[in-house]
Amino acid sequence: MQLPVGTIVSVRGAVVDVRFDGELPAIDTALIVAWDRPEPLVLEVHSHLDTKNVRAVALQATAGLKRDTAVHATGAAIMVPVGEAVLGRLLDVMGNVCDRGPALPPDTPLRGIHAAPPALEDETGVARMFETGIKVIDLLAPLPQGGKAAMFGGAGVGKTVLVMELIHAMAEKYRGISVFAGVGERSREGHELLTDMRDSGVLGHTVLVYGQMNEPPGARWRVPLTALTISEYFRDAKHQDVLLLMDNVFRFVQAGSEISSLLGRLPSRVGYQPTLASEVAALEERIASVAGAAITAIQAVYVPADDFTDPAVTAISAHMDSMIMLSRDLAAQGFYPAIDPLASSSVLLDPLVVGDEHYRLAERSREALARFKDLEDIIALLGVEELGAEDRLLVKRARRLQRFLSQPFAVTEAFTGTPGRSVSRADTLAGCRAILDGETDDWAESSLYMVGTLAEARAKEQAAAKAAA
Repeated sequence: MQLPVGTIVSVRGAVVDVRFDGELPAIDTALIVAWDRPEPLVLEVHSHLDTKNVRAVALQATAGLKRDTAVHATGAAIMVPVGEAVLGRLLDVMGNVCDRGPALPPDTPLRGIHAAPPALEDETGVARMFETGIKVIDLLAPLPQGGKAAMFGGAGVGKTVLVMELIHAMAEKYRGISVFAGVGERSREGHELLTDMRDSGVLGHTVLVYGQMNEPPGARWRVPLTALTISEYFRDAKHQDVLLLMDNVFRFVQAGSEISSLLGRLPSRVGYQPTLASEVAALEERIASVAGAAITAIQAVYVPADDFTDPAVTAISAHMDSMIMLSRDLAAQGFYPAIDPLASSSVLLDPLVVGDEHYRLAERSREALARFKDLEDIIALLGVEELGAEDRLLVKRARRLQRFLSQPFAVTEAFTGTPGRSVSRADTLAGCRAILDGETDDWAESSLYMVGTLAEARAKEQAAAKAAA
């Protein structure tokens, strides 16, 4: 079949209009521009304007593109390489190798980036916990294996560090395939992640897919679909569990908003694209578990101006099983990870999933921390001595619990000089129980700050007592 050839009519940044005299190419199919540059330029059909013109989105920079340049239809969606050959490699939105390594073998299978989500009857439920070794997450917002978890936070509160620590933790405990999607993030962060993975020896089980901050909005908009297509291949064809990490999903929404403006759509709430909910749903609903294999997604989400009611944040949070909220106040006080224990939640925090003991301990911890938060204003104005005896005791234990839920990370060791700590769920529960039962009432608060297990805190307390003596 003869594929149609068109010509460029207009160029507006990442949006290009193309005229075809014959049959129009289908929506979501790829077009290749026959221009005079060595690097290829790929467009994706977005809409049919009339019987002769289509509007397309460019996935690379369009600088230097002229009217009347020939455009060839491919008749298929953007195809990206999948399978064993891409493990250990760094790819762009088109699946091109960007790590200066050898080219992919010519027999590498290809898949289109657009696919329907699994049928509802084929999906399996989420009932297994993904142990991370991070105390506050495992205690209060356990991550689901085969589900979706997101970390929400403003600028500079530790989202990327938390994602990096989770990658580090999973590399030691988790032996499946990992796919990392860098969506609109800094080039420096991508380089650091590639170097860290190479040094730690986990790159061989990982695929890195990047659409960086310096790339056009079309690349940032489609790069999550490229990563998801690779993940789906391992799930469906190889029946392997996949860990999909995305940093940052807000940049995907932001790229869609840029393209929506160039397409001339009227903006919706807070200036976002009117298709915000459907774009997020089209991405998130493909992240699912089917019989025999699961995709577990952990996503970082930037919260603009720390406004958790932002439409992009609420649209993304509606699809999550576990939500980890990062707090600027906690970060300012030096509690890292700066996870808000009261705002974070998980569908897995249920006695039928985590057990009665874990559930009761999580509820006790939340109650103590919530009461402490309620009393903070009174303490600031009048001092802790003005509280009743019961509240004074509760505040003492809540402050110790708050410090115990901080811990040093392996990925920050180079900056802090403190080796990272990974804590089992049993040790986390034992430590929290001991604090809430009053076993540490006589300890210095500093003994519980930035430690792993309670045994380490006890050793720190004994060392401090010996030094004082």
